[in-house]
Amino acid sequence: MINRLFCAIFLLIILQGCDKKDDVKMMYLAHTLPQTHPVHKGILEFKKALIKKSGGKMDVKVFPDGQLGSEREVLELLQIGSVAVTKVSAATLSNFVPEYHVLGIPYLFRNKQHQFDVLEGEIGKSILEKGSKFWLRGLCYYDAGSRSFYTSKKAIRTPDDLKGLKIRVMNNQMAINMVNSLGGSATPMSFGELYTAIQQGVVDGAENNPPSFVSSNHYEVSKYYTLDQHSSVPDVLLIGTKYWDTLSDKEKVWVQEAADESAQAEKVFWNDSVKESMEIAKKAGVEIIIPEKALFQEKSKSVLESFEKEHPEMSEIINKIKNQ
Repeated sequence: MINRLFCAIFLLIILQGCDKKDDVKMMYLAHTLPQTHPVHKGILEFKKALIKKSGGKMDVKVFPDGQLGSEREVLELLQIGSVAVTKVSAATLSNFVPEYHVLGIPYLFRNKQHQFDVLEGEIGKSILEKGSKFWLRGLCYYDAGSRSFYTSKKAIRTPDDLKGLKIRVMNNQMAINMVNSLGGSATPMSFGELYTAIQQGVVDGAENNPPSFVSSNHYEVSKYYTLDQHSSVPDVLLIGTKYWDTLSDKEKVWVQEAADESAQAEKVFWNDSVKESMEIAKKAGVEIIIPEKALFQEKSKSVLESFEKEHPEMSEIINKIKNQ
């Protein structure tokens, strides 16, 4: 990992020498997503908006596909100031800023409108700013969809249908607790191993958003997709505070406004991707199930209760979200 980080820094030093123009401030933005991803398309809108707002005085050089390393490695590059901006999941950021954990609580958001009313309002902006003490200032949230269950041999229509099923989850305690609370058997596993695991019956299913369900080809081995939408963890566009502090007040306004505009554009890209993915899944014979979410929400209440016992300081923010 140290060698990769050193190579990335060396590459950036060379590129900075090649790109340097006295009249243009170039921001380096690295992320791990493919260029077909809706979040990458949102990032390109950020670049376009920043050039326009600054009258060409600022620009963004984007390094997609993990060119400069993993999420963790790019975060370190932000912290030391070698890279200006990146995109990471709020779940990753919860390792730095505990408040991001709240955004992963199952069935916390009533719907998509409620989610973004919270994220783009006072609560969401407050969480974005809390990362500054770790040199990671949040600029905006990108839609990363809602995770739902998909299974290979048995449809999930109520929580009882999860009993005895091995469901792959990320290695995240809240995700593990959520599946177990519903009666399933949470099975942390690498995403890369999942297709074969479902195909061979090592696990009975998994959970993810529609674009990931389709792009991973898991729809080929999972013929039931239950849209319970248990969690809606957003992605976050971050700027390193070391770079942020070098900007003038006017430049900071340009960057923030460009980020906000890109967030709205990314929502459209994400919705288009979801529609396209669902059509592909349906044509492949996947049964799409719309369950009664309240049943799942009620049965998974213990996850929220356990979280509040462990983090009593989070109760206020949780109540604010519920009441918004």
